[in-house]
Formats: sequence, structure tokens, C-alpha cells
Amino acid sequence: MTGRDEGARLAREELSDPVYNEAEPGLLDRIYAMAMEWLQELVRAANESVPGGWWVLGPLLALFAVLLIALIVYMRPARRARLAAVIDTGAALTAGDHRAAADRHAAAGEYGPAVRERLRAITRDLEDRAIITPRPGRTATELATEASAALPAGHEGLTAAARAFNDIAYGQRPATADDDRLLRDLDRLLRGSSPVRTGAGT
Repeated sequence: MTGRDEGARLAREELSDPVYNEAEPGLLDRIYAMAMEWLQELVRAANESVPGGWWVLGPLLALFAVLLIALIVYMRPARRARLAAVIDTGAALTAGDHRAAADRHAAAGEYGPAVRERLRAITRDLEDRAIITPRPGRTATELATEASAALPAGHEGLTAAARAFNDIAYGQRPATADDDRLLRDLDRLLRGSSPVRTGAGT
């Protein structure tokens, strides 16, 4: 009995030696070991379930990643184009029709639709007056650029209106009464402006 107790005591003293504590793997070592074990299991499972193992699975995953990236790159401009087309009316309405719709929305506190309809009214009015060429898919930024060339006095208002429209349509910013007022003032200004004609004089 005494011999066994003595042996246990000696074993405890031996194991308490700092050399044993230093030899124990640290946290990073244990995580690395677990990760390697998981990777080995994954490789084994792939070799068993996929003909050709990683030699086939690896290139397939790479091809899938390339196709996914290509799809994302392709869809982003398409999405922007769809959003940019909201200026178009999609119906044969006059500038007055759009103004009336904008007034109704604004009176109801629906400033987002009011801004959209007011910008459509501005676009249709400028097209009817041959200041800009009718063109489907025109964006608010393009409208500001094209109209400013013929109506320099409206450049500041057009730029501000395009920025507000883009923030509301693309950035999901809630429209406000100030936005409606901005578009209303711009509409009034442009209706009273005459285009600047370039070229040879008479």
C-alpha cells in the first residue's frame, strides 16, 4: 500500500514538471489540427462520392465561381438600366396629365410618386417643345445634361432635381415636400425659358 502511494506521489511530481506543460499543444495548434482533420474528412468524402475526387470537383467549383461572378457583373448594369427607365411614362400622356397626377399625389402627401410624375411632365414638355429629342430609357442625369445644354438657366435646378430623383429612386430615400417643391419650381422655370440656339446667326 505504501509502495503504491509512493509511486503515485512520484508520478504526480513528474507530471507537474514545467516541461510537460510546455509540451502541451496551444489553442492555435489545436485549431490547426482540427481544421486539418476536417479538411482530410472533406477530401475523403469527395473522393468517395465524386468520381475522380478533387481532380474533378475542384475545376467544377472554379467554373461555378467564374459563372457566378460573370452573372453578377452582367446583371448589375441591367438592373441599373431598368431603374433608369422609370422616367418613361409607358403611356401616351401629355405633360399636363403628368402635372395633374403630380398635384394629386402631392396633395395626398405621396411625394415619391409626385416627384416621379413631375419629372415626367418636365421631360414630356421639353420633348414636345423640341428642346430635347424623345428617347425611351432616358435617365434623370441624362435629362439634366441634355436639357442644360439648351436651357443653361435651368442647369442648377435640373442637376438638383436629378440628384433628388436618383436618391429617391435608387437610394430608397423617402421623398419630402421639399423635393416636390424643387421639381415644381423647376417645372415653372423651364416652362418660361427659351432655348439657347447655337450656330451661325441670321
